[in-house]
Amino acid sequence: MILSWQLIVSLEIGWLTSLNDLDLAANSLTGPIPPSIGNLRNLTSLHLHTNKLSGSIPQEIGWLRLLDDLILSVNNLNGSIPASIGNLSSLTFLFLNHNELSGAIPLEMNNITHLKSLQLFENNFIGQLPQEICLGGVLENFTAFGNHFTGPIPKSLKNCTSLVRVRLERNQLMGDIAESFGVYPTLNYIDLSSNNFYGELSEKWGQCHMLTSLSISNNNISGAIPPQLGKAIQLQQLDLSANHLSGKIPKELGMLPSLFILLLGDNNLSSSIPLELGNLFNLEILNLASNNLSGPIPRQLGNFWKLRSFNLSENRFVDSIPDEIGKMHHLESLDLSQNMLIGEVPPLLGELQNLETLNLSHNGLSGTIPHTFDDLISLTVADISYNQLEGPLPNIKAFASFEALKNNKGLCGNNVTHLKPCSASRKRANKFSVLIIVLLIVSTLLFLFAFIIGICFLFQKLRKRKTKSPEADVEDLFAIWGHDGELLYEHIIQGTDNFSSKQCIGTGGYGTVYKAELPTGRVVAVKKLHSSQDGDMADLKAFKSEIHALTQIRHRNIVKLYGFSSFAEISFLVYEFMEKGSLRNILSNDEEAEKLDWNVRLNIVKGVAKALSYMHHDCSPPIVHRDISSNNVLLDSEYEAHVSDFGTARLLKLDSSNWTSFAGTFGYTAPELAYTMKVDNKTDVYSFGVVTLEVIMGKHPGELISSLLSSASSSSSSPSTVDHRLLNDVMDQRLSPPVNQVAEEVVAVVKLAFACLRVNPQSRPTMQQVGRALSTQWPPLSKPFSMITLGELLGHDS
Repeated sequence: MILSWQLIVSLEIGWLTSLNDLDLAANSLTGPIPPSIGNLRNLTSLHLHTNKLSGSIPQEIGWLRLLDDLILSVNNLNGSIPASIGNLSSLTFLFLNHNELSGAIPLEMNNITHLKSLQLFENNFIGQLPQEICLGGVLENFTAFGNHFTGPIPKSLKNCTSLVRVRLERNQLMGDIAESFGVYPTLNYIDLSSNNFYGELSEKWGQCHMLTSLSISNNNISGAIPPQLGKAIQLQQLDLSANHLSGKIPKELGMLPSLFILLLGDNNLSSSIPLELGNLFNLEILNLASNNLSGPIPRQLGNFWKLRSFNLSENRFVDSIPDEIGKMHHLESLDLSQNMLIGEVPPLLGELQNLETLNLSHNGLSGTIPHTFDDLISLTVADISYNQLEGPLPNIKAFASFEALKNNKGLCGNNVTHLKPCSASRKRANKFSVLIIVLLIVSTLLFLFAFIIGICFLFQKLRKRKTKSPEADVEDLFAIWGHDGELLYEHIIQGTDNFSSKQCIGTGGYGTVYKAELPTGRVVAVKKLHSSQDGDMADLKAFKSEIHALTQIRHRNIVKLYGFSSFAEISFLVYEFMEKGSLRNILSNDEEAEKLDWNVRLNIVKGVAKALSYMHHDCSPPIVHRDISSNNVLLDSEYEAHVSDFGTARLLKLDSSNWTSFAGTFGYTAPELAYTMKVDNKTDVYSFGVVTLEVIMGKHPGELISSLLSSASSSSSSPSTVDHRLLNDVMDQRLSPPVNQVAEEVVAVVKLAFACLRVNPQSRPTMQQVGRALSTQWPPLSKPFSMITLGELLGHDS
């Protein structure tokens, strides 16, 4: 019999004193749990999970001393756990997960000594874990991940031999990992990732013979991987990544026949890969990236015929790529970048029909791309840059990005910008050589002629300069400097102490920025362009692009260009100085970030939106920035936002396709740039969405965006995990949650940011639409701010 919560309350639930079991799970019950529930003294089972209950857990629940299981998970309950819950000494199952509960765990919970399963995950608990949680010696399942717990692992867990499943990841727990845990004969799954554990891994993990999953990633663990892990023969997943582990990979790991996930990346492991790993026939994911591994890639790894993801990047592997990798027919992702591999690309790689991403960049590979790649239609992203490759490219979309092809010996392709067509590269070589010689002679004569005229013009200006008052307006001074000259060069050299590192205030993709005080007392920012391995053309192009863009625009939210110089082989720009520096630096500093309250952050978002709207819709032709990031948003003394760094800007020709080479900052670029170089203002819109979320979250939203993209690409119609996450949980926790009208604005801004991050560029709003939306009256919230989920802001029915 299913009753509505409203009906039960109207019948006064407290009158049902003879009830033994009350199961109202998976309905749509709302409102608080009535205190009168404490009158049901005969209850042994109370299931109210998977509803929409709100309010705090009533202390009267502690009157139900006969309760065996209390299941309140997946609701909107808030407040702290009442101390009276310690009266429920007969409890064996207590589920409080997926709520908004907060505060510390009451000490009285140590009185519950018969617990077999305690679920506290995905709340906002603080303080220490319940220290005597396994005092009764029967605890099997303990999950408390996704909270803010601090302090050590409860001592009672070390000898809790009944444990089967433990999940404590994503907290701030600390302590010596070697001393906190013991031997657990029935333990099946344990995840301690993303905490602050230190010390060395214990040999005792190898004695947990039922263990199938061990994850201790993203901690501060050091020392060697114990060979005894090879005795945990039931292991299926081993994740020790993002620590400080050193020494060799133990060959004993090759004795784990069921292992299908091995993640040891981002450590300090050294020596070669043990050949015994080739015995892991069931391996599906292998990540050994970002270590100090060396030697050749063992051919025995070709036995990984089930492997789907293979990452050996950022190591010191040598010799050629083994042909055996081409036998991994289930492989979807292969990353061998940033090693010292040589030789040719094996033709067998072109037969990996499931391969989607391939990264062979930053090696010493030579020869041509095998013709077998022509039929590799599954491949969507390929990076072969910084090698010695030559010859024609496969005619597939994965090789359409020049950025992923540059710095090779002599690649050619008919459909790639900046590459010579293969049919013309050799036939016209002689004609091109003659043409280049003629052009060099003509350009040299023209340069000498222009140089002589420039010197005369400079002396005239200098004579005029001497007749002016020392108190001449600074703006006039910069206007003279805008013609390139020795005067600007000398003042900047003096003001930056010859570009001393002491004066450096930041480094961007195209140049280093210095602070300079001029003789007039004016403080300016000077961006000195980087030198290029390809000569000066790339930087000169960026330099001229920035001048071209900035001299045409004037807006309060765009940095002002005072002048420029390319004197004495040094090119630099002189900007208005922004006292507070970049948004990225402020957000990464806890003390500075706390000064950015929600009103200031909302104004920063509005300022960036106004600047981009002006560039896209009020300039003729329109200007696309192409590198919007928190590093290129500068704040003045009043925390007003100013968009800077137009080295990658391009003027849009409305009658062209605007295909160009890649530019931007990874993590902020639109996903379509992975397969096309077509630039329009929707690429800036996407980057604006990333920066907006970064302002609200206080950090780069990489993980959240990955979840959004994964959700968007999923064929399932069911709600994704990101839908259920609360907005309040992903916001910058260094600030108190916003209230009243500010909360309404934050909700509207996040909703706009999600719209800007849509995978389909045509579905994103224009910056003009964003600007108008940011200036309209905000609608009142339909529910408390703390209950708003990301799914609601994404427009999903979750």
